[in-house]
Amino acid sequence: MTDIKQTTVPELVEGTPVEAALRQAQGPVDFGALPVVRTRHWARWILSAIAGFVILQLIWSLFTTPGYDWPTFGTYFFSPAIMRGLGMTLILTVVAGSIGFVAGGVLALMRLSKSPLLSGFAWAFIWFFRSVPLLVQVLVWFNLGYLYPTIGLGIPFTTEYFVEAETVVLVSAFAAAVLGLSLHQAAYSAEIIRGGILSVDQGQLEAAAALGIPQHLRITRIILPQAARSILPNAFNEIIGLLKGTSIISVIALSELFYVAQVIYNRNQDVIPMLLVTVVWYAILTTVLSIAQFYVERFYARGAARVLPPTPIQKAKTWVAVQWARLDEEPKPASSGSKGAGK
Repeated sequence: MTDIKQTTVPELVEGTPVEAALRQAQGPVDFGALPVVRTRHWARWILSAIAGFVILQLIWSLFTTPGYDWPTFGTYFFSPAIMRGLGMTLILTVVAGSIGFVAGGVLALMRLSKSPLLSGFAWAFIWFFRSVPLLVQVLVWFNLGYLYPTIGLGIPFTTEYFVEAETVVLVSAFAAAVLGLSLHQAAYSAEIIRGGILSVDQGQLEAAAALGIPQHLRITRIILPQAARSILPNAFNEIIGLLKGTSIISVIALSELFYVAQVIYNRNQDVIPMLLVTVVWYAILTTVLSIAQFYVERFYARGAARVLPPTPIQKAKTWVAVQWARLDEEPKPASSGSKGAGK
């Protein structure tokens, strides 16, 4: 076996265009004596420096610009009015999200149905509610009384009603908000769930059918658990979008978080501090949902990955350990023999 430390240069570069020139080198090449040079990531360092400068500049601006008015921000951050608006935002998110995903699951199954009527109805529903902006949907539901002054139950295709009530009474601001958010969410959830179902190998469904498993059990026990791995990331993104989308409900004067902040700054003219209150609360709620999303995805990744993705705390510990290890490393000095050969 050839010792690489005692191999001459011409033997390593045999057949290269510079062979003749390298043959003139005297003595073997001692690779163990060569200095170790760390790789330099210039682009990463430059971008990190720019990002650090931007962060420091932003922090400096936050504490030196009088317009932020942090005392006013602190006064209203936990005020009772803001807390009530925050509660309404959470209620709208939970109610509309629950209805939207349940309806979306039904629409997804209808979309995959062999019945052309069911499939066509689901396609038309999804197409319509994805085409109309959410703001327009909320306004239409809130003003439904202009189109149908009364709503009732009676004989189909006639004006004979057994029970009848005024639309403005039935479709309140809260009902209009829930209808608009739920139906809008159902259209997008249906496509997310349908995509997750289609991502499961068709052989799974065929094997379940061959075993005589009822169709509803095939869906709930075999297909959906496997599809959840594909559905959950997009589903959490939709929930986060729904949470922020509740701010649109302010156009119908429902006392959610953003509307309450608007009412307050219209009275005291502290626009920026009140907007910052809403920004921070939305950021807190979104962060909580993002953390929940990470751990739920990590839970469902157990059957697909041998090693689970590290948590943020584990990533931070690994990064600190690597940095300490690099600080403890010392560059290897070149031996006197190599220096003499260089001379």
